[in-house]
Amino acid sequence: MTQAKGRNPLRSVLDGGQARKRSRFAIVGEVYSELTKVTWPSREDATRLSILVIGVSAAIGLILAAWDLGFSELVERLFL
Repeated sequence: MTQAKGRNPLRSVLDGGQARKRSRFAIVGEVYSELTKVTWPSREDATRLSILVIGVSAAIGLILAAWDLGFSELVERLFL
């Protein structure tokens, strides 16, 4: 495969066939524009989902702690 040095072969695909030069400020404006299109969760949804994540994490932590304790006890009884 031959290509010009420093040329990205995907640029024409990613730019829709048109290479564009954008300033950093234009990119920030595009990011802001996209963020205004996002559907953000309500405060109640965010709180409920945060509590769910904390609860599931705590449950998995307890399960792993129990397995660790069980395996530690098993190793001590069998090998020590």
